Amino acid sequence: MKKMDEIRKRVFLLWWFGITVKFCFLLVACFSHDETPVRRELKGITNTSKPRGPTISAVKLNTEDHGQVVIENGILQITLSSPEGYILGISYDGIDNVLESRNEAPDRGYFDVVWNKPGKNSTFQRIHGTEFSVVSLDDNQAEISFVRTWSPSLGGENVPINIDQRYILRRGDSGFYSYTIFERPEGFAAVEVDQIRNVFKLQEERFVYMAISDTRQRYMPSMKDRETGQPLAYPEAVLLTNPSNEDFRGEVDDKYQYSCENKENRVHGWISVNAEAPMGFWVITPSNEFRNAGPIKQDLTSHVGPFSLSMFVSTHYAGKEVTMEFQEGEPYKKVFGPIFVYLNSVSNSENPLTLWTDAVQQMSKEVKRWPYDFPQSQAYIPPSQRGTVFGRLLVQDWYIRGGRFQNADSAYIGLALPGAAGSWQRESKGYQFWTQASKEGYFVIKNVVPGDYNLFAWVPGFIGDYRYNATITITPGRVIKLDSLVYNPPRSGSTVWEIGVPDRSAAEFFIPDPYPTLMNKLYNEQPKDKFRQYGLWEHYADLYPNSDLVYTVGVSSYDQDWFYAHVTRLSGNKTYEATTWQIRFNLQNDPFKGSYTLQLALAAAANSDLKIWINGGGNGPALFETGKFGGDSAIPRHGIHGLYWLFSIGVPSDVLVKGNNIIYLQQSFAINPFQGVMYDYIRLERPPTLGT
Repeated sequence: MKKMDEIRKRVFLLWWFGITVKFCFLLVACFSHDETPVRRELKGITNTSKPRGPTISAVKLNTEDHGQVVIENGILQITLSSPEGYILGISYDGIDNVLESRNEAPDRGYFDVVWNKPGKNSTFQRIHGTEFSVVSLDDNQAEISFVRTWSPSLGGENVPINIDQRYILRRGDSGFYSYTIFERPEGFAAVEVDQIRNVFKLQEERFVYMAISDTRQRYMPSMKDRETGQPLAYPEAVLLTNPSNEDFRGEVDDKYQYSCENKENRVHGWISVNAEAPMGFWVITPSNEFRNAGPIKQDLTSHVGPFSLSMFVSTHYAGKEVTMEFQEGEPYKKVFGPIFVYLNSVSNSENPLTLWTDAVQQMSKEVKRWPYDFPQSQAYIPPSQRGTVFGRLLVQDWYIRGGRFQNADSAYIGLALPGAAGSWQRESKGYQFWTQASKEGYFVIKNVVPGDYNLFAWVPGFIGDYRYNATITITPGRVIKLDSLVYNPPRSGSTVWEIGVPDRSAAEFFIPDPYPTLMNKLYNEQPKDKFRQYGLWEHYADLYPNSDLVYTVGVSSYDQDWFYAHVTRLSGNKTYEATTWQIRFNLQNDPFKGSYTLQLALAAAANSDLKIWINGGGNGPALFETGKFGGDSAIPRHGIHGLYWLFSIGVPSDVLVKGNNIIYLQQSFAINPFQGVMYDYIRLERPPTLGT
C-alpha cells in the first residue's frame, strides 16, 4: 500500500510539475517583447470572464476629511482634493492607488489648459478649483463639481474662462465619468486656447504594457529609460541607450508615435501584468463631438510615464490654424465630455491581454449609450433634446462617366459651425458631428446639439471639399431630411496625367525603411504604420545626396519613385538648402489653346514656401507661389498628413510645348530638417473647352 501511495504521489508531482512548466512557458511567451506565435494566438483570445471586484453596493460620498472628497461604489474609490478637484487616488481591486502616489498631489490626475493672451507666449495652467459642491447624490449616482470662476482681479495668470470640472460615479460601474464645462459671460478678456485635456499618471512600476489598438500595443520603456537616453533632433524623441530592459536598447521612444486620428481614438490605456492582480486602466471617449478640428485631426493618446490622456483640443498636427480664439467680451459655452475612465481586472490564471478585449467591448457599450441621459448640468444636452439630419450625397464630375451621377461611396459627412467649404478642419470652438456614408452615399447624422450648422463633406477619390449652401438649424427633437445633394469636385478639363490618390494622405507614396539604429520595434512588421518610425525624412538626402527627385510620367511609379515628404537637405556647411523636384511629361501634340489647370492637393505643410515653374528651370518669376504657410509638424511627428490644402493653378498653354515638358516644385524656405510639404495628389487638366 505504501508503495502504491508513493507511486501516486510521484505521478501527482510529475503532473503538477508539467502543468507549472506549461503555465510558465505560456506566461513568458505571452509577455515576450518579440512577437511569438503563442503571443499572437493569445492576442486573439476573447475574455469571457467579468472584471473582478468587490460586491456592488450603493454609491457613497464622504467629505469629512478636511481638504478631501471621497466617492465610492464598492468597486472603486476615488479621492479628490477639495476644492481644487485634483484626483489624488483611485483605489481598485485591492490596490490602494493606481495613480502614481509618489507624485505631488496636483500631479496625479488633473485637468489643464494651454493658453495665451493675443500676441503673447503660451502659458500652461493646471486648473485649480476654488469651490466644491455636491450636484446630486443618491444610492445610484453621485455627481460632484469643482468650479474655478474667473474675474479681472485674478490678473493675467489665469485663463479668462469659468471652468466647472464634474465627476460622476454610478452604482455598479467599474469606472467613473468626467466632463468639463467652459463658460465665458460677456465682458471676459480676449484669449487664445491651444490645448484642453485630462491627464492621468499611473503607477510606473505596475503599468508596463500599453494598448491603443488591436495592432498598436506593446511593453513600454520607463520614464527613467528616457531620462538616461540620448535626446534626438526632434525634442520629444529619445534614443534609449541605457534602458533597464535590454530589449529596449537602441529603440526610439517618442510619444507622437502613438498618436491617433480622432475618429479612431475611442479607447486606449495600460495593463498591469502583475501576476497577483492583472488589471487595466482605460480612457474611453464615446463621442468626438466635443473634440476640435474634425474626425481626422490627430492627437496624443497614451505614452511613456505611464500616462493616459484625454485630448479635447490641441494644435498638434495643425499649429495655430486650429487655435480657439476669443475676442474681448465674446460669450461662449461648451461641454467637453463626458469621457469614461474604465478599470478592469482578471485573475492571475487568466491572460492579461484579454483586458484589452474587454476594454474594447466596454467602449462599444459606451458608444451605444451616447448621448448619456445622466449628467446633471443643464449645459449638457440630453438625447431627447437633440436632432437628426439624413440624406444622400452624389458626385458629378463632367469628365468622368460622361458626367453621370456617382454615389459618394464612403464619403465623410458632417455638421460644423458655419463657414467656407473645408473650414471644419480649422474649427475648434463649436461641436462637430460626423458620419461616413454608405456605398450608395446615404447618411444619417444623429444626436446633434441644437444650433446653426453647415453640412460639409469630402469624398475619397475626389479632390476638394463639399459644403451645402444653406444653414441647417437644429432644434430639440427635429429631424431634417435633405434631398439628394450633389458634389461637383474641382475640375477644369480632362486629365492629362495624375500622381497619387486623392485621399488627404501621403501614405501611398514611397516610405523608406527605418534606420536600424532608430527603430520602434512595434512598427517593424506593420507596413501600414511604417510612417510612424523616427527619422524617415533624413532618408531623402541618402536617396538624393547631390540632385533632387525626378518623376517621369508614364515611366515612374508614385509608390516607389515619389518620396513621401518634400523636405530640405543638409548641405556640407551644416546649413539646410531648398530642394527642387521635377515632374517630366510629354505632350504628343501641340498644346491646346487656353488655360490648363494644375490641381495641387497637399496632405501637410510645415513652415514652407512652395514655388512652381514650368519649363523655366527656376529662372524668372515663379508661375505660382504659396508664400510661407503651414505649421502642422506632421513630418517629425510621424503624422503622414496634417491639414489639407488644395490649389487650382492656371497654366497658360503658351508655357507648354509639344514634346518634353518639366514642372519644377521647389520648397524654397529651408532653415531646419522638419520643414516641407506632403503631397496628396497632383493632376494636370486640359483647357475646359475640350471636356464637355
